Amino acid sequence: MADIRQLPSSVVNKIAAGEVIERPASVVKELLENSIDAGARRVDVHVEQGGTELVRVADNGCGIAADQLVLAVASHATSKILDADDLFHVESLGFRGEALASISEVSQMVLRSRQEGNESGFQLTVNGGSLSPAEPCGCPLGTTVEVRNLFFNTPVRRKFLRRVQTESGHVSEAFTRIALPNPAVHMTLTRGERVTHDLPPVEDWRDRIAHFFGRDLADALIEVKSEIDGVELSGFVADPAFNRSNNRMQYLFLNGRHIRDRSLQHALGEAYRGLLLHGRHPIGFLRLQMPAEEVDVNVHPTKLEVRFRDGRQLYRQLLATLRETFLSMDLSTQVGMTAGDAAAGQQPGRGNLPSPPRLPLSRPPASTGGLPEPFGLAADPQRGEWSEVFAGKFRVQDPPAEDGAAGVPDGDRRPVVSPLGVQLHQRYLVTENDEGMVVIDQHALHERILYEQLRSRVDEGVLEKQPLLVPEPVEMTGEEAAAVLEVSETLAQLSLDVEPFGGNTVLVTSYPAMLRRANPAELIRHVADKLLQGGEPPKARDLLDELLHLMACKGAVKAGDPLTVEEVTALLEQRHLCEDAHHCPHGRPTALVFSRQELDRRFLRT
Repeated sequence: MADIRQLPSSVVNKIAAGEVIERPASVVKELLENSIDAGARRVDVHVEQGGTELVRVADNGCGIAADQLVLAVASHATSKILDADDLFHVESLGFRGEALASISEVSQMVLRSRQEGNESGFQLTVNGGSLSPAEPCGCPLGTTVEVRNLFFNTPVRRKFLRRVQTESGHVSEAFTRIALPNPAVHMTLTRGERVTHDLPPVEDWRDRIAHFFGRDLADALIEVKSEIDGVELSGFVADPAFNRSNNRMQYLFLNGRHIRDRSLQHALGEAYRGLLLHGRHPIGFLRLQMPAEEVDVNVHPTKLEVRFRDGRQLYRQLLATLRETFLSMDLSTQVGMTAGDAAAGQQPGRGNLPSPPRLPLSRPPASTGGLPEPFGLAADPQRGEWSEVFAGKFRVQDPPAEDGAAGVPDGDRRPVVSPLGVQLHQRYLVTENDEGMVVIDQHALHERILYEQLRSRVDEGVLEKQPLLVPEPVEMTGEEAAAVLEVSETLAQLSLDVEPFGGNTVLVTSYPAMLRRANPAELIRHVADKLLQGGEPPKARDLLDELLHLMACKGAVKAGDPLTVEEVTALLEQRHLCEDAHHCPHGRPTALVFSRQELDRRFLRT
């Protein structure tokens, strides 16, 4: 075993930098927190190449004295705490004295600062931890930090950075998490030559939320407020009609600091129990103010996780406040909102857009063995011989009116009889084979049929593209927008074309013609959810397959959809054209077979 040695300070600083500075977004976060702590009323952020080439943060805060510039970039040097006791009542965003030291160790950094009353400022240059003497310079009041060539002296670390678009997305998200809880601060974000965010000071927090996530969502927010034992809870939660497939739209702020807390997120989800479908998550923007000594913020290098002295009481307060708020409101209209309501002006919101109409069923061509083209069905289908056999027993259901059969009690529904089978309960098809009776899930079967049609067309390169006359902008978070744009080439293979549109918005310019009545925004957001699930990013083929699953699912008939005679017939005929007619693309069985022997046994015939 080698001798134990104390590491040089440069190595120690690089190790510390690896814990604090993960990517350019970490630099933006730390510098913004310093600006807010300095009392800045305006902060301007400028990044080049996703922050890998340049991050510049300029503020009009209190500034740094000339004789303290060198100390400002030293390890464990800070003005925010004095002793160990201060760790238990931290009121500032930063407090460890690690940020500037870590950044300067792995970059080429220039620090300029001028305090009020001084005619000139001073500049300090640090190149990979090597300091040059501070010298006078001209600069505005406050502090400007320029960070260039991040990780230039740690090439292995630099190789782990993602594409420019991805890093830009992370920068945008870091900016969002600081800008949201500080609506009184004028903040801007410039990426390259484009100003993506310009946020003037606002009094109403809704206005700042609206800038990032859209006015429709902001107008649908429900205010919550309570105070128990010195703990103030305030903010907004979204109407249940606005929800997401993940919890990334749950922003929690403690004393102005963005945090993640599973217990509070669970309380938020519990408050919406019964108001959201399974697998959907609520949207919330919540601020907590509590005495600093009631919480420990020194438990995670990035300060995202905290430890509460009485977490259970906080859980109960959040849950009770939300439930009391919901009980005082009439949510029945919003919860039961239909696509028609949304068209009338009540938008269902991001992540819960109305399901697109199903793709029409089609019969296979009589003369070719190829996959059928979708086509509309006749309005008055001919009744087969089964209709005559069961005349007076079952009513053959005519095509439903445009307002549909929704709301018809189960007892009033009648089976739909085709020459090949029967639709029961508007969700199951019953037919027979050589083995016995077959019960088919209509949604699962149609999903499989559509999936194989789509996959075949993609493989053949004949998936028709439908350009949008008016491209559709889709508002997303910074991370989501970056993730989607990074796989734009893969999406183009599915005839789903997207391009950047400024800020956190992407523009959908075309989509598959087969899904001409589908919702492109929903497809794009599903892609983002898939990409941000964590772990290794999906390969192009896996992503394509995931999108095909989604398209097939959204286009297929649903459980509860009434079918016409010809639709039932077309479904059963196309079943035999599938490579795997036994399972839907997600692995669920499409059919159950009850053998004649089993039926005879059940009816005591054996």
